[in-house]
Amino acid sequence: MPVFHYRATSRTGELTEGLINAADERAVVESLKNSALIPLKITQSRDAKRTEPGKKMEIIKRSAASEVLTFTTELSALLGAGLPLDRGLGILSEISEHEAMQEVITSILRYIREGSSFSDALMKHPRVFPRLYVNIVRAGEAGGVLESVMLKLNEFLETSKELKDHIYSAMIYPVILMLSGGASVIVLMTYVIPKFSVIFEDLGQTLPLPTQILLTISGLMISYWWVIVAAVVVVIVLFKFYIASPEGRNSWDALMLKVFRDIVVKLETSRLCRTLGTLLKSGVPLLDALRNVRDVVSNVVIRQAIDSVIKGAKEGQGITGPIIASNVFPALAISMIKVGEESGHLDSMLLKVADTYEKALKTTVRRFISIVEPSMILVMGVIVGFIVMSMLMAIFSINEMPM
Repeated sequence: MPVFHYRATSRTGELTEGLINAADERAVVESLKNSALIPLKITQSRDAKRTEPGKKMEIIKRSAASEVLTFTTELSALLGAGLPLDRGLGILSEISEHEAMQEVITSILRYIREGSSFSDALMKHPRVFPRLYVNIVRAGEAGGVLESVMLKLNEFLETSKELKDHIYSAMIYPVILMLSGGASVIVLMTYVIPKFSVIFEDLGQTLPLPTQILLTISGLMISYWWVIVAAVVVVIVLFKFYIASPEGRNSWDALMLKVFRDIVVKLETSRLCRTLGTLLKSGVPLLDALRNVRDVVSNVVIRQAIDSVIKGAKEGQGITGPIIASNVFPALAISMIKVGEESGHLDSMLLKVADTYEKALKTTVRRFISIVEPSMILVMGVIVGFIVMSMLMAIFSINEMPM
């Protein structure tokens, strides 16, 4: 039976951690509730000996996004167990393992006790909680459904993180392959080839053309490496300045949309629909939700399409017409959004669109990587093959020299 590590708290705020044997996470939750404990975090243990009951978990440095996800998960669990907001925040401030996040939670609790709303307290920390997060919480407060909204927000953050992690993990191997291949070529060109170059020069024989080209490139890399490095740095800096300008960013995003349209459109469609659906389901008005969504989308061309959707919504046209006119979003997504808008269930339909395109995106990324990996291996093979062939041709030409 699987072993799960749990982190839970009592209603008095006492933190408990340990291991439990159970069939799945649901069984762990039921077991903890039967013990009058509120589950905060449950993970399947890969090594039962790694953590003992009552032993504090190893503190791991995590990104701000991960800390916000942990905060949201634990707070939604406490609110779902019936604890008031201030009590829940008090418990989180006591048990938080991340010093910076602990200070943020303590600050939020202080603002609330001074009379601020939860959303206003969150707004005091814009580097931790983005405007999207604050607006969803504000909608939950206004509707008196903060517990439900925090649960939706937790699901939103978990889904977004899962998608991001999937894309990053898929890119790890190609990046490692590229770096290791590049390093191998540099070592060959700057260390191995020069040793052969000395031998060939001592013999004084005319070398084959491929060998001459290879030795010339190797010599340039050794003699002018600083020029190459400086050129690369200058290109990177100029590119960043170009991308920072409105014209440059627009041109670059348009190029990315044209070259990698399938991936970009699926990524932005899933991100847009997930965010907009969560906002609408949390009670945020349509126009406010669209403005928040605009900040989430990274591609400028698609952001401009959202601007036209906002304009159309202001004029009472709805969102389907402007989305069709933008000629950016896929036909299936448009059809589903149209059905949702006409049926009055736009929020639910947007989340279904997001689910559909997140699955499609994972498949597309997997296929893309399956093409990139052998292509990179082929390119590296051609480069290394050229180096080896050039050296062999030179060696064979030496063997053919008259004695």
